[in-house]
Parts: sequence; structure tokens; C-alpha cells
Amino acid sequence: MALSHRLQLALDRVRPFPTPRYLPDTPKIGGTGPLDPHLPPTAQTLGAGAMSIEASVAVERVLAQLTQNHDAKAGAYWHAMGRAKYGDHWRFADQLTTLWAAATLIEPSAYLEIGVCRARSAAVVASVRPQCAIYGFDLWVPDYAGGPNPGPEFVREELARAGHDGELTLETGDSAQTLPAFLDRQPGLFFDLITIDGAKTVPIAASDYAHALPRLKIGGIVVTDDLVIVPTLRRIWEKVIERDARFASWEFRESRYGVTAAVRVA
Repeated sequence: MALSHRLQLALDRVRPFPTPRYLPDTPKIGGTGPLDPHLPPTAQTLGAGAMSIEASVAVERVLAQLTQNHDAKAGAYWHAMGRAKYGDHWRFADQLTTLWAAATLIEPSAYLEIGVCRARSAAVVASVRPQCAIYGFDLWVPDYAGGPNPGPEFVREELARAGHDGELTLETGDSAQTLPAFLDRQPGLFFDLITIDGAKTVPIAASDYAHALPRLKIGGIVVTDDLVIVPTLRRIWEKVIERDARFASWEFRESRYGVTAAVRVA
């Protein structure tokens, strides 16, 4: 490992980072009346849904609808192989199954995704809630992670394949700049579901959390991955989620990237 990279990792373990500043009068998901009560899922309910056979089948179906590449084929094969070998005992979760469970449980009307890439995550949400308004932020770096990253028009086509017919907003650029600028223009916009899967550096990831979380509705869900393979990012999750009584969290670590999620409870 190069000396400069080791120094960067050491700095990421100790450098301060911005934290969320929550807003008064944050809305709740669901209703408020006796016939439509505010009853968000518990974190364990979310986890059970993410590890369910239903989630595995649904994600495999969505991946089959999208433009095929190695990752889509490998993901679909993994789910099919697990169910074939272990039947109803199969328990596995990743970012896609967790988003399917979240979208199924809370029926989001507004979804924020930081780090869109080829839109597989957004497509899973769209498959559950076709009319959900989707807001995506990405740099669309060519050949991201060794694979093609075609950009916004490709994302629009993929979401159409998944059945999305709701509002779609795609912002190009560094989320540390584009996200706060966009939210400043939308002071009344709150999200039911958020995925934070952008840059893997502490300053930018912390900025994404700091700006996105105050716009998460009470009862809403935030999802992230990569905490298993990028342990410096766990500092952010621990500080802004696990140590904050506003959230109840759940995690699955038995996959390559892992998946971590939390329900905003207060």
C-alpha cells in the first residue's frame, strides 16, 4: 500500500466531519388518523423483509428486466442459486433486497439516491412504487468500478424498463455541491426513502449524510452499503445514526459489500 494512501486512511479515521442539523416540523410517513395511523416498521421488520424469499425473487425479476452486464447477471444468479440450494431457509440481504423491503413496507412517494450509476437500486424502488418521485445525484464517471457508466439517459431508459412513470430528477456533479444547492431550491421537499451510495471518502460521504438526513421523514428509511469494505465510513454511520436516538438501525454483513439501514423513529 502506497504511503500516501496509508496517510489518507489514517486521516479519514480521525478528521472531523459535518453532522446533520435537523429541521423542526419534519413530516411523518403514512397517515395520522385512526384509520391510517403513523406506524413505521421497526428496524428488525425491515431486516426480516430484506432477507425474505420474496425480496430475493423480486430482485432477481427486476435484474432480468434491466440491460444485462456482468453485475446484473451475477446478482440474479446468486439469488437463484441460493434459493435453489437452501429453499425457504435461504436468508440473504444486500442493498437491492433492502430497498425492495423498504419500498414495500413504507410505500415511498419520494426517493433520494446519491450514487445512481446504472440505476439498479432505483429500478428496484420503481418496480415496487412506479409513481414514486425519484431524485438521483451522480458524477456518472465513465467506466466506474471497471464497468460502463452510461449516464442520465441510460438511467431514464432503465427506470422505464422497471415500470417507472413518476417524476424523475437527475443531477450531475459532485454531491457535496449539487445536493445542498438542490435542497436549498426545494425547502419543502422531504423523502420517505434515501440511499447514500456516493463517494467513499469521509468528507464527501459525511456531507451527503449531513444534507440528506434532515430531509428524511419520521418513519422513513436510510440505506447504505460498503461499510464492510470501507471501514472508515463506519465512523460516520456510528456517529450520525447509531449514537442518535432519532434512528434504529439494522445491518447484514454476510455479503461482499454488506448493507446497513436505519428507520428514523423520532
